[in-house]
Amino acid sequence: MEYVFFIILGALISVLSGFFGVGGGFILTPTLMLFGFSPVEAITTSLLFSIGTSLSGIFAHIRLKNIKLKQGLILGLSGMAATQAAHPFVLFLENKGWDTWAVPVFYIILLSYFALSMLKRREKSANAVHSSEHSPSILKMVLIGFFAGFVSTTLGVGGGFIMVPLSVAYLGLMPKNAVGTSLFAVMLIVSAGFLSYVSTVSIDYWIGLSLVGGGLIGSQFGAKLTSYFENDEITYMLGALYMATVASVILKLIHLNYAGLVLMAIFVGGFLVRSLVKMQKAKARIKAKRERP
Repeated sequence: MEYVFFIILGALISVLSGFFGVGGGFILTPTLMLFGFSPVEAITTSLLFSIGTSLSGIFAHIRLKNIKLKQGLILGLSGMAATQAAHPFVLFLENKGWDTWAVPVFYIILLSYFALSMLKRREKSANAVHSSEHSPSILKMVLIGFFAGFVSTTLGVGGGFIMVPLSVAYLGLMPKNAVGTSLFAVMLIVSAGFLSYVSTVSIDYWIGLSLVGGGLIGSQFGAKLTSYFENDEITYMLGALYMATVASVILKLIHLNYAGLVLMAIFVGGFLVRSLVKMQKAKARIKAKRERP
């Protein structure tokens, strides 16, 4: 039953991964810590999970033509280089005994910033946000990829939760393209990050593979859901997801683990209900068009 639970958990998180292009790790890492995993164990397990969900989500977004290959390669390769600097940093924190508070604090700071930036960005017009889409700067892509890669390996996340909002804000990508391109870059980054940890950290691979198994199912569904939402809706909901995750990490720090789990469950449940309503409305519109004489 334990592994069945982790399969279901992996499926639910990967739906969000495929929809938002965030790899799923930034949700899974704090969730595993809520269940009692050490920070380093949670980071390594989340990186393994992110490999599976990112790879699965990539195929779905290829069909939807959401991936910018050039931008994805530059972001991914620069992020892979950053993983080699981040791994020793995390081991340093663990050796000092600082990882139990430093990792959650990093989460709170970064997610709070990106939550506010995504919610504010929704208020701007689409033309203002994406005016530079035709010529994204290579230097900006390298800096964003390096930063995302460093954070990915430090926190056990895919890096997509950083890459998506920065790609929208500074590279001029439309949110749907930012999601697909981010997943491609994330796959490269998390693979390098996981290989840097696996030689020194022992994890339960059955739990990891159970999460990945569920993730392979959910990420396809999540990617498909993007076709039912407008770009500004995706931006707003991503900001709300960041805020929910920040609140759950804060609750973990004050030893209210179950409250944090309940909060995340409420967000995921609300997201799934809203998505199902969108799907039903879309199917109803298609059916009505077919029935017209």
